[in-house]
Amino acid sequence: MDLIHPDRSNLNYSEQAPVLIAATSEAAMARARRTIAASGLRIGAELPIEKARERIELQGAATAIWVEIDVDRAAEMDALLNLVGQDAGESRCAAVVSVPMELVDPVASALGEHNVELIVDASDAERAAALAIATAHLRTPLRVSDVAADKSADRLRQLSEEVSRIASTLARLSAGPGPASQPAIEPAHGADLPPLSADIVRSVIRARRLRSRFFPEELFADPAWDMLLDLLQAEISHLRVPVSSLCIAAAVPATTALRWLKTLVSQGLFVRRADPHDGRRVFVELAPETSQALRRYFAELGPVAAI
Repeated sequence: MDLIHPDRSNLNYSEQAPVLIAATSEAAMARARRTIAASGLRIGAELPIEKARERIELQGAATAIWVEIDVDRAAEMDALLNLVGQDAGESRCAAVVSVPMELVDPVASALGEHNVELIVDASDAERAAALAIATAHLRTPLRVSDVAADKSADRLRQLSEEVSRIASTLARLSAGPGPASQPAIEPAHGADLPPLSADIVRSVIRARRLRSRFFPEELFADPAWDMLLDLLQAEISHLRVPVSSLCIAAAVPATTALRWLKTLVSQGLFVRRADPHDGRRVFVELAPETSQALRRYFAELGPVAAI
């Protein structure tokens, strides 16, 4: 159903170009509608997934496209997400996609590395903040969500600075890891390094998780390091790691983990790799230079527990 809201005299809404909503169900549509209204923006159209692509292609201007997904619509959903990702990547509009955790893998695969805010099982504050972040480059004034937006913007700046510090000690991506059936990648010029056991890395991960039994988990949140360790352990064990599994390994809310993942990929520390057997899933791997740096770290660390 296409519901147009033509009344621009209502002072409760922004005079910016409208937000288009595409949703997979009426319940999903209602959630998106509440978020847009709370942000003080005007809703241009409310569309089911199967009708959204045609409308987006005809739309002259839009502040943002909000896609609310609670059911896997397979090909129709993937096609829409590809279009939304392209539009966002070319800065034609901002885009936010909201999904439950069980649909992270197919949605992340369809969006690729485009500049889309992907949120997972998000709270109202996180949803408002995602819209504020997505529209920040359009200089869109958001009234209700200003506080959440400011906090998220500060955190994203901090995230970028932290990842930059990690990246300054690791080489940028030059080539991706080989297939899972091949031996784990050996670091360049790494003949002087002793073999690294997956058990050692797993023991470090277990030690990090153990802290939450005695202290609040948020005291030790370090998603970049947790994801680095998880991918190193997987590489040694010849395992592939999908996006959803890496989000769990980060030990932070999935939306936060996805932002870290996007930044780590953009910095060349991680590599996204399409699943050759499932076009709706992507794997994440360490860049070779990242693997080398981690192995040298463990070699210098020796028997000391790195928690």
